[in-house]
Amino acid sequence: MHRRSLLAAPLLLLAPRLGRAQGAPAPDTTPPALNAVLDRAGDLEPLRTVLVAKHGETLAARGYHGGRVDRPTNIKSASKSILAMLAGIAIEKGVLEGPEQKIAPLLKADLPADPDPRLYEITLGNLLSMQAGLERTSGPNYGAWIASPNWVRAALARPFVDEPGGQMLYSTGSSHLVSAVLTRASGRSTLALARDWLGAIEGFAIADWERDPQGVYFGGNQMAMRPTSLLAFAECCRNAGRNRAGEQVIPQDWIAQCWQARTASRFTGDAYGYGWFTREIDGARAHYGWGYGGQMLYVVPARGVSLVMTSTTDAPSGRTGHRDDVHALAGEILAALG
Repeated sequence: MHRRSLLAAPLLLLAPRLGRAQGAPAPDTTPPALNAVLDRAGDLEPLRTVLVAKHGETLAARGYHGGRVDRPTNIKSASKSILAMLAGIAIEKGVLEGPEQKIAPLLKADLPADPDPRLYEITLGNLLSMQAGLERTSGPNYGAWIASPNWVRAALARPFVDEPGGQMLYSTGSSHLVSAVLTRASGRSTLALARDWLGAIEGFAIADWERDPQGVYFGGNQMAMRPTSLLAFAECCRNAGRNRAGEQVIPQDWIAQCWQARTASRFTGDAYGYGWFTREIDGARAHYGWGYGGQMLYVVPARGVSLVMTSTTDAPSGRTGHRDDVHALAGEILAALG
């Protein structure tokens, strides 16, 4: 496991207006109403960073309780939103056929000896929307899954609990299969693809990323990057897939497909597309990625706003209530921006 970037560097409290790291604002550009909200945000003990951009300008980049906006942190399942965009670029480049492509031919070396016929019906889109039908590898099954000698094979060997295209079954095993599909189809590692295809986003960089025992990068988990890098990615998505120079990095129509509601979480009721959740925040539709502990990126196109929040990774934010706290904080930020 590659933990160096996830755990290194001493803790240092970042003062509210300091940290002129990449993407950090000049000291006098944060609106007073936003400053007041961000001051109160320090009461959230798990919170570590908050970054706010509107219409391409970074208005705030704060650290809390030792957090720093320029230090790589584990974004956990928020990386599923990045992986989904890589799949769309792969389709545009002809590496993959499209969301309806069956994944079994690419993963045939890891299919069970006597495969359930439904494995041949699972599509790339089913994996991205968490509708593969396979029993989840997340939750109580996660530890045993990552302890297995072959994560791809173990994910494909899960029993079916629904039909492909059925209910949402949130499973990092499904997103890991997307990473395996990208690797098999391209002949390159998913990390190499990310650095190549998303490298034109100014400020975007993956500092570290865990791999499975076969060397496949962990699809949808254990990715380290600076909060400023995550904001750069969110801003590219908000800007219809274009970087600051106006170059098309992510296909605009694919972003729309990722944000299209295809199912809904049984835990929150929020809509889910391809690697992104959607909910209404402060009266506006917000598309967001969510990682364990409260690693969040929000894109609110109608307001021209992108937000990033990172938190500790030692407790599930859904159970502790921290997820609801950061959603509420996002609402306060949007209200302050007007």
